[in-house]
Parts: sequence; C-alpha cells; structure tokens
Amino acid sequence: MRSTRLGDPAVRAFVTAVDHHDRDGFPALPAPGATMADDGGERDLTEWIDRKIFSSHGHPEVDDESGGGRLLLARHRNDTWGEPRTRWSSTVDDGRISRFETGEA
Repeated sequence: MRSTRLGDPAVRAFVTAVDHHDRDGFPALPAPGATMADDGGERDLTEWIDRKIFSSHGHPEVDDESGGGRLLLARHRNDTWGEPRTRWSSTVDDGRISRFETGEA
C-alpha cells in the first residue's frame, strides 16, 4: 500500500516523511512532546527515528491499515534489523501524532 493512500492525514504525512527519508521535514510532524514506545519500552521519538529510520535507511512497506488509518501493519526494512513485520499505532490530536507505538507483529 502506498503511503500516499493512507487514511489518516497525520499518519500519511508521518509515513511519507519516513518513506522519503525527509530528515529535514520530519521534526515538524509529531506534536510537541510526542511520545513513543517500541516493543513496549518507552523511547525518545527523535532518537528512535534517527536510529531506526534515517541512519539505518529504514523503509516501511505498509501491508494493511485499520482504525481510520491509525493502525498499520508493515514490513519495516533497514540495514540493521532486516525486515521484520511490525505494527504501527498512532494517537492523533489536533491533526498531529501525539503518541506512536511500534513493535513486532
């Protein structure tokens, strides 16, 4: 599924920035103070995005969406961890992601 077809506009912008490795545009997408978890552990969103996406050439291949476009199942490829099947869940407030959770699906 192409990121441009995702149902929720905030999630679509987030995944499109990740997909296109838009390091400069990405910081404006999450809400101020946005939080995240990876496999149940709290992480710093900025550090996680740099390590799991930008520095390791990460790229999500979205297979399915539900929950109005806020829950994604994807194969997340990067140079470090291969291509695990992952779930991406987003909480959106006022048009911006305030909480992002991911982990193996």
